[in-house]
Amino acid sequence: MAHPRSKQSKTRSRKRRTHYKLDTPQVAVCSTTGESHLYHRAYWHEGKLYYKGQVAAEK
Repeated sequence: MAHPRSKQSKTRSRKRRTHYKLDTPQVAVCSTTGESHLYHRAYWHEGKLYYKGQVAAEK
């Protein structure tokens, strides 16, 4: 059965985990509607689905 040769210190573990953090998502503002949305995502505005400033679908 595998086991570590020696105990890993708390400091060493915490150094490794410092990179596990959330990034704030990039938010864009549409030039057509003025609505804020996530980059590379379609979004609904007033019953229409917009993507890259153009209507992709309607309800």
